Amino acid sequence: MIHMVKLCVGVASVEELESYRDQRAHWWGADYGEDVHVHRTRMMPKRREEMEGVSSIYWVMSGAILCRQRILRLGSHTDAEGKDYCDIIMAPDIVRTLPYPKRPFQGWRYLRPEDAPPDMEGNDNENSVELAAELARMGLI
Repeated sequence: MIHMVKLCVGVASVEELESYRDQRAHWWGADYGEDVHVHRTRMMPKRREEMEGVSSIYWVMSGAILCRQRILRLGSHTDAEGKDYCDIIMAPDIVRTLPYPKRPFQGWRYLRPEDAPPDMEGNDNENSVELAAELARMGLI
């Protein structure tokens, strides 16, 4: 199993990502007819078989990994100009993680399970999130 980490470009918080969740698939005409969240990216992962149904995409916002979504499957899409894309079809549930600092990068990267930040495990109130973010900035978690 291998996870994916990706910048959530133009989204500054988990709450903002949650607000886009229901409309995002329709931005690209990627309507899979079910309750899913879809993100379209340029490249299909070569390790696709290790990801579908078992891994998560970890979202980087404001310089830190803040949450994840379970990857259900990866779909192929070809646009009208013949360019190939990868549709990341995710469960709509967004799980907060302990904030983990991450520098900006292009595209997406693989993330080994042992390097993934742990889930907040129910401690998702605003004070817990802010405290965890501050501890992460200080290098303590």
